[in-house]
Amino acid sequence: MNAPNLYLVAEHEPVAQELTVADLKITGELPRDLHGLYVRNSPNPQFEPIGKYHWFDGDGMVHGLRFREGRASYLNRWVRTAGFEKERAAGKALYTGILERPRPDAPGPIKDTANTDLVFHNGKLLATWWLAGTPYELHPVDLSTVGPATFGGALKHGFSAHPKVDPRTGELVFFDFSMVKPPFIRYGVVSAAGELVRSEAIESPAPHILHDMAITEHFSVLMDFPLGWDAARLKEGKRRIAFDKGSPSRFGILPRLGRAADVKWFEAKSCYMYHSINAYELGDEVVLVGCRVSDLIPERQDTSGEVARLDIIELVPHLYEWRFNLKTGAVKERALDDLATEFPRINDSVQGLKARYSYNPRLAKRPDLTFDGLVKYDLETMLTSTWEPPRGWFVGEPSFAPKPNAKHEDDGWLVTYGTNAADKASAAFIIDAREMNEVAVVTLPQRIPLGFHSYWCPRA
Repeated sequence: MNAPNLYLVAEHEPVAQELTVADLKITGELPRDLHGLYVRNSPNPQFEPIGKYHWFDGDGMVHGLRFREGRASYLNRWVRTAGFEKERAAGKALYTGILERPRPDAPGPIKDTANTDLVFHNGKLLATWWLAGTPYELHPVDLSTVGPATFGGALKHGFSAHPKVDPRTGELVFFDFSMVKPPFIRYGVVSAAGELVRSEAIESPAPHILHDMAITEHFSVLMDFPLGWDAARLKEGKRRIAFDKGSPSRFGILPRLGRAADVKWFEAKSCYMYHSINAYELGDEVVLVGCRVSDLIPERQDTSGEVARLDIIELVPHLYEWRFNLKTGAVKERALDDLATEFPRINDSVQGLKARYSYNPRLAKRPDLTFDGLVKYDLETMLTSTWEPPRGWFVGEPSFAPKPNAKHEDDGWLVTYGTNAADKASAAFIIDAREMNEVAVVTLPQRIPLGFHSYWCPRA
């Protein structure tokens, strides 16, 4: 008998109900000036998957928690993409996932689920996909799916999972990538008013699976890591993903509204990074901080059951820093910590500037990707403080909700969802970001699975 898929059971078990519930039970004191909407995207298959299931395959479902005058209300909605609606009409799964061959009778080779991240821009809430698909607009009040976001029909290509909003200019910066045909990378900028003002094809020597980027006050940072097709298998006419640890990592830096010819490429040690924390300018240098994995697919796989795995990929990310000198071309890099953390977040108001604090979920020693606490890094002193949920609970990515009239970067709260599989319960934890102590717990009306990325919408 085959073992159950770890990403379909326990803390990851999908839910089917869409709920809207007001006046939730609160333990502790919910701050009355905590006002806004916390949303998190999650992979949540609506039907039993065909063949092998990968955590990245599930249909998008967004769980929202609205705070107002010391009260909290919950709602969750499917992201009703084109693929979701086709399967809903058929009453069953039609697409295979990334671990299976596409079915010839499927509506397409792979389903764009918009299940990965969320971003709030120009008054619109967008759900995005890790393979750089179509962003879907969600109504910020009831989370219903408005439809594909094409920025007035100007977007003719994909849109990355982790776009960046500049809090000063209101610009939305993103990229697209392809594993099939050139251009393998495309860079884009959307104005504060929602107009696509830049779409540039960027030269790349080979197709790679890209995930995140970063911005500074004046520049954008593209990241080209050597995760792509297995060259030996391609010669046999087969496609399989491989990590080429003999090839360097490449970082492309260009002015915010620059052209393809303006990109300056830097090479660093081979690695992969799913998620950056932030980037900023320091004299002639661009400084980038993120969660770096030194070897994504090691030859000797860990069998201890204490390392997070996504099929053949092992996730052991550590806090890391790169410095790129725009004048000399020099690259300096260093490890900042040896604790395994991922899904990092900062106070979004300092995005692109030198952020002092990062809030990183700590990986639990389990074979599935779960987090058993939040670590606050002081990036100036490298001191840390940690908050942990009750025993048996696992949490997700937090978002930072600033206090009104905040005087310090860490004046605010962290909001995150947690799930306890044994009790079939879920809750939202509200944590004082300065002291890293819990101030309130909101009981959710249903158990929700652990998910991907979150966003704090202060005006929604």
